[in-house]
Amino acid sequence: MSAVGIRGERDQGQDVRTSNVTAVMAIANVVKTSLGPQGLDKMLVDEIGDVVITNDGATILKQLEVEHPAAKVIVELSQLQDKEVGDGTTSVVVLAAELLKRANELIKIKVHPTTIISGYKLAARQAVKYIQSHLVHKITEDDTEILINAAKTSMNSKVIGPESHIFAKLAVDAVRLIKTQGAISGKPKYPIQSINIVKSHGQSSNQSELVKGYVLQLQRASQQMVTKVKNAKVACLDINLNKFKMQMGVQILVDDPNNLEKIRKKEMDVLKERIQLLLSAGANVILTSKGMDDLANKYLVEAGAIGLRRVPKEHLRRIAKATGAKVITTFANEETGESFDASSLGEAEEVYEEAIGDNDYIFFKGMKREQSASIILRGANEMMTDEIERSMHDSLCVVKRTLESGSVVAGGGAVEMALSIYLDDYSRTLDTTEQIAVAEFAEALTAIPKILATNAAKDSIDLISKLRVLHSKSQQLQVDEKGFKYSGLDLIKGEVRHNLRHGVLEPTVSKVKSLKFATEAAITILRIDDMIKLEPKKEQMPGRH
Repeated sequence: MSAVGIRGERDQGQDVRTSNVTAVMAIANVVKTSLGPQGLDKMLVDEIGDVVITNDGATILKQLEVEHPAAKVIVELSQLQDKEVGDGTTSVVVLAAELLKRANELIKIKVHPTTIISGYKLAARQAVKYIQSHLVHKITEDDTEILINAAKTSMNSKVIGPESHIFAKLAVDAVRLIKTQGAISGKPKYPIQSINIVKSHGQSSNQSELVKGYVLQLQRASQQMVTKVKNAKVACLDINLNKFKMQMGVQILVDDPNNLEKIRKKEMDVLKERIQLLLSAGANVILTSKGMDDLANKYLVEAGAIGLRRVPKEHLRRIAKATGAKVITTFANEETGESFDASSLGEAEEVYEEAIGDNDYIFFKGMKREQSASIILRGANEMMTDEIERSMHDSLCVVKRTLESGSVVAGGGAVEMALSIYLDDYSRTLDTTEQIAVAEFAEALTAIPKILATNAAKDSIDLISKLRVLHSKSQQLQVDEKGFKYSGLDLIKGEVRHNLRHGVLEPTVSKVKSLKFATEAAITILRIDDMIKLEPKKEQMPGRH
């Protein structure tokens, strides 16, 4: 009997594991040097020469063209961390790679992958429990200083690190502005997608400002329109306000040339009636996601209203939500005519146009429904403003997560070191084969403080030893009065300090999720012991069997 063949290449066992670990380490090495306050930036150039300069792990990995399937898992991991938490994308990748590297070494000395997987799962569970029972510092909504410090910690590794005191305050104020009550849970929610970030290059980044309201990078549809409207009644339309034309495929047969002019006039009258419907309902600011031609502009200019055309749909929806307007997609009503109900209008105290830098912007202030916030970022050039936007996004996510979870942990490697000591001691209480995997997990956690120290050009062995002593002391004491458990790195002076007191803080959610995600990604790749690359199927000729 002939052996069953597989069309394609098949790698098994150790070969696959080594290839997977090598691919993952290559990805981690790309982002490793960008970790921490002294981390360096990456310059990514695509095939058409567009340049992105960034320090954000998720952005770097998103730009890479990754071929290897295991490396793709790690890239997806950074995107997941970015989506769930918004910050900590570099550390989650570094941790996952370190766990995999150590697992591979264990497999080489004949430890079974299943043992390592159950050991890693156990270690991650214990670590999360320990963070929540020993390392968290509870906060309330009024702890402005702690919120600002958490935002600063997120910014310190970014391009806006030196101005973090300005931007951190911007981030905290913006997140507080958009506070809403959750409809079901009743808990406060902070939907940061309600914060509109607008970039305008020119001036220095210190001139960035927070606006209580919504800012759109658009001009009025016509320069003759008024530049400011008080007590605005806002109509949000998803309708073309161009001269009326019959639908495609509708033919009009004209037997008398004199009727041509009547048809043209009727086309113009339909538009005039539509604009009249809006104006008579009281609308004085009209936004449409489609076109608005000169004829429509003429009527709006005469009525002293502002018209905005080609408003991107997501902005249209947000403005409708904030002002209490309804997005209207048709004027048709049940009685085969056209009408516009005044209850579909939203309200704002004022709407005006103002130039910032080279561009004109429309400001919506004093919304009826809920507060919106907009941040106008300034900077020397496009690359600078793009990177500031990414940094601001991370900080806004950090403030949101801190407020929603109500707790922070000390940063600068404090949590990783405390967990490393705890898990190392915990592994000695296990009498099963998982002991060795838990001990390796504990050792893998020290990778984060090591890389932080190395990136800051400090002696990592010296600093890690000092950290280890303080955290061991903290865990041996019944009561840790001096707060040794909050000891982390000071990467400017190159020494160890009480990071909670010095305001190096991260949201608890960020640490907990990055531990869980990194462990799951490492386990996903560890489970693989066979890789089959299938050959493309050969198409059969029709009629042949």
